[in-house]
Amino acid sequence: MELLEKTLSSEIKFKGRIVTLRLDEAELPNGRKASREVVEHPGGVVILPLYEDGTVTLVRQFRYPFQKVIAELPAGKLEYGEDHRLAALRELSEEVGAVPDELTYLGCIYTSPGFSSEVLHMYLARGLHQGACHPDEDEFLERERIPFQTLVERVMSGEIADGKTVAAALKVKVLLGL
Repeated sequence: MELLEKTLSSEIKFKGRIVTLRLDEAELPNGRKASREVVEHPGGVVILPLYEDGTVTLVRQFRYPFQKVIAELPAGKLEYGEDHRLAALRELSEEVGAVPDELTYLGCIYTSPGFSSEVLHMYLARGLHQGACHPDEDEFLERERIPFQTLVERVMSGEIADGKTVAAALKVKVLLGL
């Protein structure tokens, strides 16, 4: 059996600054019809800034959907059509104030493939030169520099549950054998 679903109709229900909500009708592989709610998202980037002393910088910020402050790696949303490598450099500069000598692409993840089109691109930044942070005017965050191993321990204990941070931290741990 072929697993593809055919889109029969599509209607935009909401268009916001960040996401568009679409309601589709699809034909399933067995010929039946089903509705599909899709959140269109331009995608994003996450960067693990690894310093020569083995530390990383996390940012702590209030995340409205969860109504709490969450520790995560520096990250940001892509503008539609924006090159993700350039976005990673921009976000690293804005949130951490760092410019890397080396920016390694770690691949991408689909954040919630059951309903969202968001693709998140992961990077490892090394050879960091520290400068001044310049977050967006509506962005309020604190920076925290910790040993990379502490980041991994917080991920493994569940203290850090942000998906992009979990994925990037574990990819770097495996990649570098740390």
